[in-house]
Amino acid sequence: MNMDFKRKLPIPQDIKTQYPVPAEFAAIKARRDEEIKAIFEGKDKRFILIIGPCSADHDESVIDYITRLRTVQEKVADKIYIIPRLYTNKPRTTGDGYKGMLHQPDPTKGSDMLKGVIAIRNLHIRAIRETGFTCADEMLYPENHRYINDLLSYVAIGARSVENQKHRLTASGLDIPVGMKNPTSGDITVMMNSVTAAQHSHTFIYRGWEVESHGNPLAHAILRGYVNKHGQSMPNYHYEDLIHLAETYEKSGLANPAVIVDTNHANSGKKWMEQPRIAKEVLHTCRHSADVRKILKGLMIESYIEDGAQKPEECVYGKSITDPCLGWEKTEKLIYDLADVL
Repeated sequence: MNMDFKRKLPIPQDIKTQYPVPAEFAAIKARRDEEIKAIFEGKDKRFILIIGPCSADHDESVIDYITRLRTVQEKVADKIYIIPRLYTNKPRTTGDGYKGMLHQPDPTKGSDMLKGVIAIRNLHIRAIRETGFTCADEMLYPENHRYINDLLSYVAIGARSVENQKHRLTASGLDIPVGMKNPTSGDITVMMNSVTAAQHSHTFIYRGWEVESHGNPLAHAILRGYVNKHGQSMPNYHYEDLIHLAETYEKSGLANPAVIVDTNHANSGKKWMEQPRIAKEVLHTCRHSADVRKILKGLMIESYIEDGAQKPEECVYGKSITDPCLGWEKTEKLIYDLADVL
């Protein structure tokens, strides 16, 4: 094989033993899991915001950011349910660039995945300890998910992973909501097939075990826009897109029909400043269609302390080193604006 085996990493159970979740934190997660489940099942009408940095790059600025979210959450708790984005591993279109805290706990240094595994676990634990939030993360690598699975309340499957069988089967064994993004091609059928696969039970190999999943009735769709054959970003959050998805769900027979709309990525053409407009347009659609309002459970927004993005070596506190994000001042105003509309 054309690779070097550097070292064998501890199995997830060993890492969990070394960095355990205190009982009171496990209780917080259990409560939040039930609250989020109720929203996806339609028993709770609150609107979900999965919001935060494109990538969780530095402990201090990320915790600072979600501490600010906690203050806002208390003021809008009757209408909005916040799940912070705490994305610790990042897919890269070409395979190059910063791949997240799992790979590089220090973005200015090289890869160290042992330190990375410990760093991402400690960050998610710290989020619960200091803010009471259990967070969302992306399942980029199904085999690595178990290092933090006891800390998460939401999982996203990315546009480049949604067609992968291992991701679909692993999602079918989770007991928290899993959002399946439409692929970069925009093919809604692929996304819905992924949701269907995740809602069904399967037998497969996972981390050296033959396992049987029971199906995840909380698996659902995420619309994030797509790229056409000319490489141009195309949105799929408009009225017609949401109506089409509602009709597709109606024919599918799937449990708990639900969609989260991603306001960045191809929906905004990565123009971060368009996110407030897109968010408000999606809510406007809900006022014109009961069918859309029934399936629309929330929004996914990329937001951090400072507007825009930077290179890792620039080291501006609270500014994204991957996709550009909405800054805090605009984020806070947007959340209050959404609460007013809701």
